[in-house]
Amino acid sequence: MDLINKYFPNISEEQARQFAMLNELYHDWNSKINVISRKDIDNLYEHHVLHSLAIAKALRFKNGTRIIDFGCGGGFPGIPLAIMFPECQFKLIDGTAKKIRVCNEVAAAAGLKNVIAEQRRGEEEKGAFDYIVSRAVMPLPDIVKIMKKNISKKCNNAMPNGIFCLKGGDLQSELQPYKNIVEKTELSTWFEEEWFKQKYLIYLPY
Repeated sequence: MDLINKYFPNISEEQARQFAMLNELYHDWNSKINVISRKDIDNLYEHHVLHSLAIAKALRFKNGTRIIDFGCGGGFPGIPLAIMFPECQFKLIDGTAKKIRVCNEVAAAAGLKNVIAEQRRGEEEKGAFDYIVSRAVMPLPDIVKIMKKNISKKCNNAMPNGIFCLKGGDLQSELQPYKNIVEKTELSTWFEEEWFKQKYLIYLPY
């Protein structure tokens, strides 16, 4: 939790309370349904919550922005972003029912009124959103193929509507098809912890 205060010192008391709740909630749910690897759960804030919030460093979503977390797993990056942007609407989708159950239970316990989580494949999603967010679900060209249909034409934010992906490693071949438009930012631009080296935020405007 100290990490959140370190990089986001202006959060409200309510947001601080919600972020603090995630520790117990995810430890509890992870003991029943394994959504975070057992050896990684103690790094919840650095490896999952703060990692998700890299998107909030790139762009402050305007109130009313609609965001879909594609392949949300246990709720990352969607749930931390929903806490950070309470006036935005978040939809979390994943093909695995038990992961969606964790998302719904965590969101309800934290009092998040701006989150809907549904068991659904991206191909089945019909809604229109300003941004698609995703965390290492699949290569970017595959995400584009499945989700570009869901990107709204009307833009309300400082950055054009599009896709934000959190990824690590060598991304050269994956980003090649979009080399003239894609933006790749090292997370160590924002976060000084060693773990964030060689990890990136990929932004593809649409």
